[in-house]
Amino acid sequence: MKVKVIKKHPSEWEHQQFPAFPKGTAVKMAKAEDAQFKSWYASEIEGRETFVPESFICGGILTRDYNPTELIQEAGDILEVREVVNAWLIATNENGVTGWIPAEAVVSVI
Repeated sequence: MKVKVIKKHPSEWEHQQFPAFPKGTAVKMAKAEDAQFKSWYASEIEGRETFVPESFICGGILTRDYNPTELIQEAGDILEVREVVNAWLIATNENGVTGWIPAEAVVSVI
């Protein structure tokens, strides 16, 4: 599915590129986030602070490979959606970069 960015997404971690953390990596879960980000946990993975979807964690361990890097996108950019997770999209931009963007920042393109 293709989407168009309607609201610039600067990323909370603008200068932070994360590595891909493999399935089985330990996650220190700090707390569940507020109502805006239900089912996400403020966490630490290998000494890096980030957020992790609850569905990616079981018993403090990642249940799948995970890269928390957010896409920095401008309004008008076109993305290819790979997956939808808790009101966020894992998407790939036209330069082949994959990352997270909030669903509220995009609209579907036919």
